[in-house]
Amino acid sequence: MTQASARTLLASNLLTLLAVLAVAVHAQEDPRERFVEEMNVTEVLLDVLVTDKTGQVIIGLGKDDFDVKEGGVPVEITGVTFYSSRELMGSKEVLERHGLTVDEIAEDRYFIIFFQQQWRASGEVPGLLQRQMEAARDINTWIDTDLQVHDLVAVVAFETRLAVHQDFTRNVGDLQTAVMEAAKGQGRAQDWPSRRPEMGTEPALVANLPQGKELGKQTEDIYEALQVLARAAGSIRGRKNLLFVGRGIGQIGGFGFWEPDSRFWGPTIEALNDNNLAVYPLNLMPLGSRHSLEQSLQAIASETGGTYSRQYTSFTTPLAQISEENGGYYLLSYQSRRETGESGFQKVKVKARNPELRVRARQGYIFGD
Repeated sequence: MTQASARTLLASNLLTLLAVLAVAVHAQEDPRERFVEEMNVTEVLLDVLVTDKTGQVIIGLGKDDFDVKEGGVPVEITGVTFYSSRELMGSKEVLERHGLTVDEIAEDRYFIIFFQQQWRASGEVPGLLQRQMEAARDINTWIDTDLQVHDLVAVVAFETRLAVHQDFTRNVGDLQTAVMEAAKGQGRAQDWPSRRPEMGTEPALVANLPQGKELGKQTEDIYEALQVLARAAGSIRGRKNLLFVGRGIGQIGGFGFWEPDSRFWGPTIEALNDNNLAVYPLNLMPLGSRHSLEQSLQAIASETGGTYSRQYTSFTTPLAQISEENGGYYLLSYQSRRETGESGFQKVKVKARNPELRVRARQGYIFGD
């Protein structure tokens, strides 16, 4: 063998050996070391109310009419659907000309009447209980005259624990009885297993609430009551409207200003937003009075996509406005990408490109475990 042939054979053998070693190393390599990043793609759905300055629902909007941002970063809207509690009666063609998907079946609306009972505070504020009973009577008038065929209403109350006086129903008589019982702090709540009604075809809060004494343990303060209630309603599709009848929640700081409890306020707002509950507070303070807890009513409405009704001679005025502005809403969809294992609360900001329109939407959603 010549010297050149020997060098060629040696080089060939070295290449073969290197190839074998490379295969062996690759086989022993931990696949996790080669993994760079895994992403989860989630579809986010936002229910959005759009009205003009008078509270009239605006129809005919499409993807190009909205701006949505996550943490200040614009996202691409992938779909827009309009839902209405009324039959559209010919407006479907108008909406479709705008490229908007239309729900052809009138959508059920959900209202939860939440009484923050004032019996223990009645000695501090003259006229408070009278105002509470006025609210109950006006709510019953609203139930009798303004509710539509596709509306479902539940009645709950909180004083020292959450109590369900009436689960979702369309029965006017049952609702009116429950409203008066909740306002008076009377009646038998439905949260004990022996008192729970048989489950029908309608969605039910009590089916997703803790039972018996456990409900009391988990709702010892109003923050916990709102969180537990929000999660119980979360399985119901679409937007839910919580009519908060009370004075407010939280505490008064050293300078006489309202201060949210930092331990509970954030989780409460997150629970309400994540489960699509918009809060509409009705202030029970007597006419002409001012109080610092009123700021909590403004805040909880603003942060959940509801509106705050400060004071009216009759509660029928804000109730009619709430019903009117919830006559239809948009469901916006987009995709959000996150690293696997991440969790937290993502803030979202929705605006209409037309500055003359008023937009209300939940301010975020919980993601991850």
